Amino acid sequence: MPTGTRPGPRAPGRPGMLPPFPDKMPPKAEPGKPLYTRKAPQRQRPVVDKREIEGERKLHPTRQRPGAGRAAAAAVIAPPEPRPPRDVTVTEGITIRELAEKLDVRAKDLLKTLLDRGVFASINQALDVPTATTLAEAFSGVVSVVSLEEEMVLEVAKEETKESLKPRPPVVTVMGHVDHGKTSLLDAIRQADVAAGEAGGITQHIGAYKVAMEERSVVFIDTPGHEAFTRMRARGAKVTDIVVLVVAADDGVMPQTKEAIDHAKAANVPIIVAVNKIDKPEAQPERVKRQLTELGLMPSEWGGETEFVEVSAKQKKGIDKLLEIILLVADLRELKANPDAPASGTVLESRVDKGRGPVATILVQNGTLNPGDFFICGAVFGKVRAMFDDRGRTAKNAPPSTPIEVLGLQGVPEAGDHFQVTDEAKARHIVEYRQGKQRDAALRASAGGRITLDQLHEQLKAGEVKELPIVIKADVQGSVEVLSEMLPRLSTDQVKLKIIGSGVGAVTEENVLLASASGAIIIAFGVRPDRRAAELAQQEGVDIRTHNIIYEVSDEIKKAMEGLLEPVIQETYLGRAEVRDTFRVKGAGTVAGCYVLDGILKRDAQVRVVRDGTVIYTSKLSSLKRFKDDASEVRAGFECGAGVANFNDVKVGDVLECFNITKMSAAEAAEKTTSGTAASRR
Repeated sequence: MPTGTRPGPRAPGRPGMLPPFPDKMPPKAEPGKPLYTRKAPQRQRPVVDKREIEGERKLHPTRQRPGAGRAAAAAVIAPPEPRPPRDVTVTEGITIRELAEKLDVRAKDLLKTLLDRGVFASINQALDVPTATTLAEAFSGVVSVVSLEEEMVLEVAKEETKESLKPRPPVVTVMGHVDHGKTSLLDAIRQADVAAGEAGGITQHIGAYKVAMEERSVVFIDTPGHEAFTRMRARGAKVTDIVVLVVAADDGVMPQTKEAIDHAKAANVPIIVAVNKIDKPEAQPERVKRQLTELGLMPSEWGGETEFVEVSAKQKKGIDKLLEIILLVADLRELKANPDAPASGTVLESRVDKGRGPVATILVQNGTLNPGDFFICGAVFGKVRAMFDDRGRTAKNAPPSTPIEVLGLQGVPEAGDHFQVTDEAKARHIVEYRQGKQRDAALRASAGGRITLDQLHEQLKAGEVKELPIVIKADVQGSVEVLSEMLPRLSTDQVKLKIIGSGVGAVTEENVLLASASGAIIIAFGVRPDRRAAELAQQEGVDIRTHNIIYEVSDEIKKAMEGLLEPVIQETYLGRAEVRDTFRVKGAGTVAGCYVLDGILKRDAQVRVVRDGTVIYTSKLSSLKRFKDDASEVRAGFECGAGVANFNDVKVGDVLECFNITKMSAAEAAEKTTSGTAASRR
């Protein structure tokens, strides 16, 4: 081939052949214009939206140009397939985002559905249970409504294995009729004296104690026996594994004994009968067995399934046998819990401590509670700041079946509320939702004039009183709960008792102002009004009734409603002193070094020992001295040494409140109250 000449086209298929020239070359740019000015051929718009082909809802439909797509056949759009049913658990205060995740749909689809129903909402907005239920059912959700605590329990149960479950101590609830020796029996087991500290010698709170026995331990819960404490006994039966029914051998089966049996049977727990007070000469244990047999508790020695143990709490007889049977019954039940799970349990009792704030007694039922855990109790959020066991010692952790006192709550929870450890954000969200619901439910209208119990019967005769408002203050939440349930039951056709406020702690100025505005009386159970509240109550004419025993409250109100009030015991306030130091004097016990804050202290006058707003002892001033000399009285601004008769547990910071008691008729007391109120207003 000559050099410099271009070879001609080669035959197809030859190696190294060049591509053929195109039939039509691309048009060249016009002279003087760049190449990019050429117009690209116009793209044809799609006939069917891509999202529509995929079966999704078309949010922004596009208009087709007239005549577009005539040549091509339109695609047939299949209707969306129905969603298969999906099990969904709905908790209170669930947000739209959380509901969308559980339904596996887009959150904007839920928002669109709510918008179609006229509800404007954001993605993080909390929904009430009915709205969340109807919304989930619109997307084929099979809804089951549970609380946050129940949802946590279900999640923990899914992850539990046989290896994670460890044996736990049994929880034993001691139940029975009032004054049958329940607390004394526990004292004998614990080697402590608790009954002596109870007002009137009867238990009015739930006490929880852990007793170590060789290598094992047993948790005991002591419940009140008085008829007014039904809810406390029911709460004790709900958290227990075994019920020890205490029946006095000299008294036999009583009404609260039958009620305790009903609670135990409803909770489906085994019953062990402890026949107490067998050391008394009039004891008849065989009669107790016959009476309980009629109620369905057949002794095992008679061929039944119920274990009977004869004990004497006073002489400490039969205690070892009772503990042995408790452990035997517990072994048969194979009680286990997961110590590695988030802690959960039940609030047994709650109160406000002046130095430590809200305090809750909690029975940990599963998991281990540690300092720093965030938790939720009903409508109260908290973080564990410190924990104390039943003997007041600091605890580093609380494994399953442990009664513990917890500090770090933002409020006072209701006794019986479920306790659950969870993450901080979820706990705060649920608590805000529940508190909002409580605020909506707590709006009450209160109106009327001021009234005292002494004037109640006279106004009933005149037909003036139709409603008696009451403000309740007590030392612990359980007592508030009992009084709130018991007092409205005393209502008659003539007068209706209405609880307009309740709380834990001493009577404050806010309580007096509420009672003054609504014409209410204040029932102070186990607490005292502070000085300012007492002065304000005297100025406003508000009636404050202080009590330490539960049945005295109902008796007094019943008598007031029936016009049968006995002569009024009028209390005259003398003064108060603050304990600044204590001294042990041989032969005289503990002497309190006091500074008189106001009024005077008189020897042989009545005195109350007030600690953190709660009356812990009432007695007389047995001794009063200035320096080394005896004094008949000490006035405000002076220091003195004071001894309280039969009481040596005075501590620094206590307040000694001195008073005198005089008896007068109900009419005289009412007249004196009216004249005093008129004089103060002038």
